[in-house]
Amino acid sequence: MKFLGEGEWKRKKHGPEYRRQWRKLHIGIDSKTLQIRAVQLTTNNVSNSQVLGDLLNQIPQDERIDSVYTDGAYDTKQCRQVIADRQAHAVIPPRKNAKPWKDTKSSSLERNELLRIVKRLGRTLWKKSSGYHRRSLVETKMHCIKLLGDKLSARSFDSQVQDRGMPKNVIHHSDRGDVC
Repeated sequence: MKFLGEGEWKRKKHGPEYRRQWRKLHIGIDSKTLQIRAVQLTTNNVSNSQVLGDLLNQIPQDERIDSVYTDGAYDTKQCRQVIADRQAHAVIPPRKNAKPWKDTKSSSLERNELLRIVKRLGRTLWKKSSGYHRRSLVETKMHCIKLLGDKLSARSFDSQVQDRGMPKNVIHHSDRGDVC
């Protein structure tokens, strides 16, 4: 999301070399009900993988999460460990240049096995067999959310969070299920 104000004005006045800033809206969506389960707005310097733990923590610990579907940006030890800590299955494609991890944590061993499977079957077959296509339903939901607008008019971060009409931590209850 772009935010308007001094940053946009300076870019228009001084040209495109001026560094623009934006906000990232991270959303956890139940892939069965398509209800939003977790929301976090961050600055542009926060990576997707840094937020995953905060998103999963918005879902009550007593609610079971079966699987977490993400894109390859979440193919990190930290993300896989956070998912494993919730006793959920990580459905994350390995990065194109992925190498096996050397440690012996169960989440690392699981990922190393995934690398072997993807190498043997190919990405397309792995995506079919793993149910990774469920993520496309969530991407469609995300597109609907983007249609609401992609601009923020408030200048301060806290005001921008409120500008989107969402509190910093939002939980919508739904049946147990997968989170994307």
